[in-house]
This record gives sequence, structure tokens and C-alpha cells, in this order.
Amino acid sequence: MTRETRSTCPYCGVGCGVIIESSGDEITGVRGDPEHPANFGRLCTKGSTLHLTASATVTRQTRLLQPMQRLVRGEAPSVVAWDTALDNAAGKFAQVIRDHGPDAVGFYVSGQLLTEDYYVFNKLAKGLIGTNNIDTNSRLCMSSAVAGYKQTLGADAPPACYDDLKDAHCLFIVGSNTAWAHPILFRRIEDAKAANPALKIVVADPRRTDTVEIADLFLPIQPGTDVMLFNGMLHLMLWEGWTDAKYIAAHTSGFDALKATVRECTPDKVAQVCGISKDDLLEAARLFATSPATLSLYCQGLNQSSSGTAKNAALINLHLATGQIGRAGAGPFSLTGQPNAMGGREVGGLANLLSAHRDLANPDHRAEVAALWGVPSVPEKPGKTAVEMFQAAADGEIRALWIACTNPAQSMPDQATVRRALERAEFVVVQEAFATTATCAFADLLLPATTWGEKEGTVTNSERRISRVRAAVPAPGEARNDWSIAVAFARRLERQLGRTFTLFPYETAESVWNEHRESTRGRDLDITGLSYAMLESAGPQQWPLKEGEDTGRARLYEDGVFPTPDGRARFVDTVYKPVAEAREARHPFSLNTGRLRDQWHGMSRTGTAGRLFGHVPEPVVQMNAQDMARRQIGEGDLVHLTSKRGSIMLPARASAEVGLSQAFVAMHWGEEYLSGVSSNGTRLAGINAITTPAFCPTSKQPELKHAAVKILKAELPWSLLAMAWLPDGEALAAHRALQQAMALFPFATCVPFSGNTQGTERTGILFRAAAHDAPDDALIEKIETLLGLQAADALRYADRRRGQRRSARLVRRADGSAGLEAFLLGGDTSAEAWIATLLREELPAQSYGRLLLSPGSKAPVAVQSRGKTVCTCFSVADAAIQTELARCAGTPDERLAKLQGALKCGTNCGSCIPELKRMVRATPVEAEALS
Repeated sequence: MTRETRSTCPYCGVGCGVIIESSGDEITGVRGDPEHPANFGRLCTKGSTLHLTASATVTRQTRLLQPMQRLVRGEAPSVVAWDTALDNAAGKFAQVIRDHGPDAVGFYVSGQLLTEDYYVFNKLAKGLIGTNNIDTNSRLCMSSAVAGYKQTLGADAPPACYDDLKDAHCLFIVGSNTAWAHPILFRRIEDAKAANPALKIVVADPRRTDTVEIADLFLPIQPGTDVMLFNGMLHLMLWEGWTDAKYIAAHTSGFDALKATVRECTPDKVAQVCGISKDDLLEAARLFATSPATLSLYCQGLNQSSSGTAKNAALINLHLATGQIGRAGAGPFSLTGQPNAMGGREVGGLANLLSAHRDLANPDHRAEVAALWGVPSVPEKPGKTAVEMFQAAADGEIRALWIACTNPAQSMPDQATVRRALERAEFVVVQEAFATTATCAFADLLLPATTWGEKEGTVTNSERRISRVRAAVPAPGEARNDWSIAVAFARRLERQLGRTFTLFPYETAESVWNEHRESTRGRDLDITGLSYAMLESAGPQQWPLKEGEDTGRARLYEDGVFPTPDGRARFVDTVYKPVAEAREARHPFSLNTGRLRDQWHGMSRTGTAGRLFGHVPEPVVQMNAQDMARRQIGEGDLVHLTSKRGSIMLPARASAEVGLSQAFVAMHWGEEYLSGVSSNGTRLAGINAITTPAFCPTSKQPELKHAAVKILKAELPWSLLAMAWLPDGEALAAHRALQQAMALFPFATCVPFSGNTQGTERTGILFRAAAHDAPDDALIEKIETLLGLQAADALRYADRRRGQRRSARLVRRADGSAGLEAFLLGGDTSAEAWIATLLREELPAQSYGRLLLSPGSKAPVAVQSRGKTVCTCFSVADAAIQTELARCAGTPDERLAKLQGALKCGTNCGSCIPELKRMVRATPVEAEALS
């Protein structure tokens, strides 16, 4: 019998509600919760495929299901009992603490943990051990937003809400590809524009992203110049008399110092630094200042910067100067990057914070938390933040690391330092749901944790709305809830350290949450009026919600009173500083990183669904076509991307999104999908092998949005391409096994793919590599074995002297036709286009036979490709869309509606709508359709 369980989506910070369908111990389906106020039933491509990532076949191939201990680093771990694992961990940590002090250990946790998990870890580090060395991957995501809010408004509290989108008259979107990073929120932006065509939308971004498709004004600023842009806008607002003098006088302080700074930010200077026209600058300032209600939306483009706090504060300065805050449709709205980065901020899960938005530097706040926890004191020494923590471990200062629900060996910048830290640390614990992450390979102890669909607790989304997370199925294997693991470890550590009573009396997630709730009493995020029972009966609620209140507050600061000592918001004197690593002759390109539409973070979950690789199937670097032409780089050519920290190789792709002297690589591609080995034998660790650890001095958030790189064409004359359909229970295991082969080539990628042309969705693996010379036969035979190409019925051709090798396997289908099940091209891979199409689209292949082994690029019989997937939900490719649009006459909106009626693309999650609109504009109508 099918059960239904309400929960939330584990991806971005929009906090979408989901209804999980399950049967027995398996999740069988998912759909949007029509009653959840964050999404009203909508889900993006990632959310709508969650059940595919939680299937029994995925669990068997990818999940960590038992505690495992690695006795010798570099060797395979062995299974141990939970008691043995936790006793070992407690003993190791206690020994390090006794020998070297509490600051010799560190905890690195995650914005994907639940609030209850976060709370226990924070108390464990700061209350029991006595170290503030606990930080989170939210440091890479939201710490600049936190610092910006605190500097200006007095507290880390986003003042706006999602309903403000329908009340806004101007949307100012900066540093956010909302269409891809927060697609369900973008649907609400589209709705607001449709309901109010007069709504003006300004987008500022170095790239022409899908979000720009909805903009009335696009500002293609140079990387890192946001502060200059905002100061220049304020300069014009002052010049034109567009500021709100009454609001400034009544509710703010510090404006005079800021005015002196922005006086120097003249239109000429801003245009030169930002690379935009003076007319566009003036129009942006006018729309922002004179609109009846302006709402700004921003994310990693502001946060992931060496000036991240200044960027956030400079934008908030504009809201304060124009009074665009504290009312419907107006305010600075930071979009959260992770599902519970907000919850982590609420419990103080960063190295510089304490529970309930308290400051570590404030002695009164430390005393309040110590009293709540029943400990003599909370340490005052600031803890190591993410970059600092791994640097300290690399230097031998931190000797034991506990990593939970995050993958720093993929996501942290400057991977050489991160990996040196993991190797040098005496003891590394990885608490994780997936055994496939790069960090697991460095663990001395692996602890299996529950994940989406198996957990109980709460999360908080971008608009301060707390939702219940519920388990739909039991934990697989021996996996345990994250808070429960931390509690079991803490109790053992207490005994090791000589404590006679426990600080961790929790038996349920709710008991943890109740203590967290009490910590908020009297604070700006007071939730003493909220309970699990209220969340069950009344649904998700926004904070603050004080004791005695029935509902939370939709927006903040409507009375103009701010949580500062004098009740006034504070202007910050934001002086423009360029990026930490400027372009120069040896490194003439600005490298930007960011999200893909259908992937998430390090892809430990989304990477299990071949369907989600349809839109962007493989790692590439996007470049401007003019830059490629100047350097004689062809489409698909391999190039070296080299920074001061390392080098990686990627195929180059021309993109109209990217400006001159700029490049873009998706943040998701770690060594699990993109690898190789350098000439000195060092394994190349994905995109973050070359990103910079330089960080904002206030927020300590690294500048993942910019690194100076050089791009040179790579000369690797021998190449290999292999593709195979594999049984559902083997594809992901084969992907893991092929990762070992990836490390034996100078360049290699390995990704899943999927297809559904025969009525049943199938999963396959694509392996691509390049080298100076043909590798040993044994390596290619290993690849062939993993892809089913060593079977007796496989066709083969090999010419070792010329470095050529081909193999193919045909199978008889149910309808009697023969289909290509797997192939490998080694040396000459020019036939990739038609042979890959033959396999991926499951076209009849009986007429090809041994012709599959012939050299050359030309197909013996014409093969028509479906093209690139645009709509993931209904597997609609660009060729079909272009064909249909050629027959659709009318206005752009009418043509889009006809297209959707015919092919259904864009009618489910809507994530592809910006791309569809672009195709509508670019595809002409055939003459016959006009007549």
C-alpha cells in the first residue's frame, strides 16, 4: 500500500514542500506539496526526481550502510560495529584534547543538516570540548550575507518574504542566476511579471544567464565590481534627489561618511570600472530609487567574494537611502543557497556565532549560552573558519577532524591544501550518507547517516519559514540520524573527559529542538510560541513567533526600529576594492564558477540520476567565441585551465553567456566526474583545484566567484570514448570503479546518462579520456570489462602499432531488432557523433554490424540526432522544439503556448521556460505556417 508523507526538498533554500510516496521500505514517488507556502505544489527538475535518487538500486550502489574503519590509509575500509566505531572516535578525540588542547580538534558540518543536528554539534564543540573550531559549508555560501545583515540592520534576519514578489514594482536581481539556482522562486517572479507587466526587472551579472531572459534592463558588469556599481547608483540618487531624507534622518545613522565615499564614484568612473554604459547606470538607479516598492534578490555573486560583506552592505545601503525596506514589496532579500543554512545560522553553527544569533565576541552572550547549557563558560577565542580550519590541519595545528554531511575534498577552494590537511590530520571522521564522495577516501572512520526521506526534524528557508522534515521510510542498513550519532559520540567523550553528568539528555529530535527554542527567548528570532505540534497542525511558520502569538511575522522592520543599540539601521562606508586576484598577462582570464540547472553541489545525490545529465551532459569550460578564435581553440578542443594553485583540463565550448576575457565552469565537477593526473603524478581534483582560498576579511567567505587563470590549448593526440547501457543495479557501481581508471589518464571524465526511447528509462555510463600516447591494453580491457565489452559476442578491432582500438556490442531487443548496447573508440574518435547517437537514442543498428569498427567520422547510413535535452521532465530535445516552432505562428507568447501544447515542454517544473523563450525568439516561422 502506498503511503504519503509530508516533508521538504533537500536542495536550495527556497524550502519547497514535498509529498513523499512510499511502499514498504522504499520511496516510490514524489510530488510538490500544494499546501506548502514556499512552492504551492511546484517542484524543479531536481525536486521532481528525488525518488529516483532514493531507489533501492541507488541505495545499494552508493550509500554508506555500515560503520567502517580504515586501518591503513589508502586501503579499503572494513566494517565495524557502531559501539566499536564510537568508542574509537571518542578515544582518539579525547587523546588529542588531552595531549594538545581542545583547539586541536575541529568540526566541519553542513547547511544540509537539520536544525536539530546542527544544535547538537554546536553544543558538542563549544559546550563540551571547549573549542569554537566548528564551521560549516555555509561559510562558502551565506556568511557574507550574515555579516552584511548584521553590519547594517543589526541582526542576521532577512526582512522580506516570498509574497513580496507580487507586491514589488521593481526587482533588482544581482549576483544570482535565480532561474537555475532557485527555479521555483523564479516561477513566482514569472507569475509576478505576468500579473503586473509594469513590473520592472533589473539583472546585474557578469554572465548573460537564463535569468536575464526576464530582465527589462541587463547590467553585464565586470567580475567583482558590485560595490562600485552600488556606490555609483547611490551617487546618482543623491545627485538626482532620489534618496529619502526623512527615512534616513528618522531610522538610520552613518550616512555622512558613506556620502563622502560615493561622491568619488562618478558615472564616468563606474562605467569604466564596471564595463557598463552611463545611461544604463542612470536607469538602474532611477528604477531602484523611484519605484513604489523595490525588492532586491541576491546570492553567491555577492557572497562568494573577497569583498562579500561590503557587497552585501553596499546593496543594503541603497535600500536604507531610499526607504525601500520594511514594507510590502520592498527590502534586501538574500536567497539562501542550501536547504537549512538558515537553521545553522539560528543555532550558531559557525565559528564566530552562538545560539540564537548571539555573538561569540560578546561576553554577555557567552554567559547566557553557558547558563543555558549548564557549563562554566563558553570559550571566547574565535574558532577557525572553513578555509582557516583546513589550513590549520595542513599545518599540523588541528589534528583531528570530524566532517558531517559535506564533501570538502570537492567543494572547498584550493584543493591541494585541503587534501594535504586531510592527509596530515591524525584522525579523520566522515559522517555521511553516501560512500561515493571524494572526502570518504580520506576517512579513518566512516559513520553512516540518514538522508532525505529518512530524517526527522526541522529546516528554515530563505524567508525565515520553519518546516517539519519527516521520515517516509526506515533508515537503510545501520544508518543513524545525524543528531543521534553526535549525541552517542558526545556521551562517550564525556566519560573519557571525566564528566559525571551528561549535557546531551536527548532521546528524540523534538527534545533537541525544544532546547534550541528556549535559547531564542527574547532574541530577534524568538520562536517560544512555536512547537512541533503547531508545525503539525498549522503547517510551516515564519519567525519571530513569540510565546502567546498565533502566527509569525511575514516581514521585518515595518516600524523602522532595528535590533541595534540605538534602534537605527547603520549605513556602512563601503569602499570599492577589486577582486583579490586580478587578471594579468600570465593569467588573463577571469574564471567564474556556479550552478547548473539540474545539478546540486557535489552531485552525490543528483549524480545518481542519469536523467539530470541531459541538459549539460559533461564537464566543459564556457568561453567567449572571440577568445576561442584568437587562441585557435576549436569547439570541443581540450584546454588547460591554470591558476597559481594548479591546473585542470576541460573541453572548451563557445557560449554567448560569457564576456570577453572571462570563462565559466560549473561548481559541481569534482574528481568523481572530472579527473586526470598531471605530468608530476598529482591527481587533478576537479574545478576547485584552481579556485582561490582568498576570503572576505569580515565574513571569511572565499572568493569562489573569481580566480585569474590562463587558458591554453592542450596537446593530447590520443583520445578515447566509451559508452554503454548497463543494468540499473550496475551502472553507478561501474561509475565508481571507473574512477580508478580516470586517475591513469592526463584527462578523463566519467558521467551517467539516461534514455527512454523504448518506453523504459535506462541508465548508461559515458567515459572519455585523452593522453599523449595509447595506454597499455590492460587498462583499456579493464574499461571494456566494466562496460560489458569483453563479452564473447562483442565485436573488436585493434591496431596497437597505430594506437587504434574499437569495440562494440549489439543485443537483440524485444521487438526483434538489434541495438547498440556498448561501444569504445580508442585513437580515432571522430565517429563519436553518429555512433553515440545510435546508442543513446537506441536506434536500430542491425544494418551497421562491423561497419561500427570502421575508421573515420562519416556514418555509413545517415543518423539523425535528437539533439540536446532542453526539457528534462519530458525529455524534449532542441531539434524537436525547433521543428515545432517552425510551424508555430503568432506572438512570442502564442508560439510558446502552442509549443507547450504540442510537446509539453515547460509544463511541469518550468525550469526550461527561459531557454524555451530564447528559442522562440531565435527560431523563424516557416512560410507555410504564416500563410
